[in-house]
Amino acid sequence: MEFKRYAVKLIVHEGKKRADVAREHGISDSTLENWVRKYREDEGNSFFGSGYLTPAEEQHQRDMKRIEELEEEVAILKKAAAFFAKNQE
Repeated sequence: MEFKRYAVKLIVHEGKKRADVAREHGISDSTLENWVRKYREDEGNSFFGSGYLTPAEEQHQRDMKRIEELEEEVAILKKAAAFFAKNQE
C-alpha cells in the first residue's frame, strides 16, 4: 500500500512522468495509470483492499465490536439482577 502511494505521489505531487516512474520501479504503465486514477478519485482513501479497510469500514468494525461487548454486558447484568432478586425472596 505504501509503495503504491509513493509511486503515485511521484507523479501527482512531484510531476514525474508516469512512464519514467513505471520503468524505474518495474511497474507496468497501465497499472500505474490505474493507481493514479484511483488516487485522484478518492485521494484520502486510496489503495485500501487486499486486507486493508477504509477508515469508514474500520469505524464500522469498531462500532460493531463495541455493540457486541455492550450486549454481553447487558446479558450479564440481567442474569445478576435475576440472581439477586431470586435470593432476596
